[in-house]
Amino acid sequence: MTRRPGKTYLALPLTALLFGSCAMLKPKQQTVAKEEAKPAEDIEFIDGIAIARDGKTSKHEYKGRNTPVKDVPFSVNGIESARPWQFKYAQLLDLPVEDVVNEKLYGFIEEWWGTPYRLGGSTKSGIDCSNFVNTLMGAVFQISLAGNSIQLYNQVQHLKKRKDLQLGDLVFFAINRRKRISHVGIYLENDRFVHASSSAGVVISDLREPYWVRYYAGAGRAN
Repeated sequence: MTRRPGKTYLALPLTALLFGSCAMLKPKQQTVAKEEAKPAEDIEFIDGIAIARDGKTSKHEYKGRNTPVKDVPFSVNGIESARPWQFKYAQLLDLPVEDVVNEKLYGFIEEWWGTPYRLGGSTKSGIDCSNFVNTLMGAVFQISLAGNSIQLYNQVQHLKKRKDLQLGDLVFFAINRRKRISHVGIYLENDRFVHASSSAGVVISDLREPYWVRYYAGAGRAN
């Protein structure tokens, strides 16, 4: 989620564009905290993340995007059969390994992970928040979206309560002084969302962090 805020020029029309694009986020993006270190014989390290082999954690209800668990591209028959990417994203989302089953979704996130932020960008050399959302929704959920964060906010069916959020819903933030929508991400599970942050690029963040609580502006579901 190095800072690549995008270049600015002395032109008034660009000001309007900035209001509808990703605003400058907090200086140092917070990601999901790592678990306390345990004895080496009980831990595996995957991409710098410590994972306990027993996989014990709290149980969370799986919520797919209108997709039963049995239709998700990959499943786990016991923790012994889990793949490295499942351990990694189980840790990031604080979910049981057996609940991290959408290989297409997490494979896409892994492919784009850390891609730097660039205003107006849409490639792996740099991408902004709305283009990342549009690209993921098309590639993973086969939902065609277009436009900046304000336009996306006006396209979706708004959710009244945050507890109604499901995998694939869009979450919006108003980070500029005028309190207009200026940032968008995609909800995953357990209060985590993936987005293109101007401070850390493509990353997973927690909606419960004070920063995101402060600027949270609502959520919506694209059909």
